[in-house]
Amino acid sequence: MKRFYDLSVATQSTPSEATPVTVELLDHRTGAIVLGLNPDDFPDGMAISNETVTLTTHTGTHMDAPLHYGPLTAGRPAKSIDQVPLDWCHGPGVRLDLRHVAAGTAITVDQLRAALTEAGHALVPGDIVLLWTGADALWGGAEYLTDYAGLSGEGTEFLVESGVRVIGIDAWGLDKPMRSMIEDYKRTGDPACLWPAHVYGRRKEYLQLEKLANLGALPAATGFEVSCFPVSIAGAGAGWTRVVATVEER
Repeated sequence: MKRFYDLSVATQSTPSEATPVTVELLDHRTGAIVLGLNPDDFPDGMAISNETVTLTTHTGTHMDAPLHYGPLTAGRPAKSIDQVPLDWCHGPGVRLDLRHVAAGTAITVDQLRAALTEAGHALVPGDIVLLWTGADALWGGAEYLTDYAGLSGEGTEFLVESGVRVIGIDAWGLDKPMRSMIEDYKRTGDPACLWPAHVYGRRKEYLQLEKLANLGALPAATGFEVSCFPVSIAGAGAGWTRVVATVEER
């Protein structure tokens, strides 16, 4: 018997989103009028409803495709979200406990190695790595945009070079907070401070899952499968994704 764990947030208007989300409802009675009929023409006096949603491809839980990082990956055209191989989007999950890493800082290779040791796991190609920072506890407030730890460029390279094609995080973004990166850049003048985890994807292709949730509900660091199939939007750099973990229970 399989148990399912929803690792996604609900798409909605919230201070935790950096861009507006609007949902315009066409209710059941108005739906009849749009069709040129009257509500009473339908059973129970109701037609069918609809919603018009305005949002970005990075709203809610979503997957970033290589095209989001830049137009080329290793000198070849970067994959858009509709070109992502489906077999990359399902595989064994590995949850790395990084809740001790301070907000506003970047997760290092040493911290990843220590988390893997704690999990008792050696990475194998095809693992889907989920970074458990605890930032999802802030979902719903503006602090979610700023108070979390992200992944360093070196950490991204370490995971991808180990065969990982999908890296997820329970925070607003995979890199450390935007404000922290920009402050680093203004202090040093070094462009390598800006979105290093994303920019690494120009060298070798990989996928990001951002705005995960409920990683603490998983019963263990390993022993589960992850499904993370994105909505196929032609030519887009990201797509909304319902991320689900499954555990085989006996």
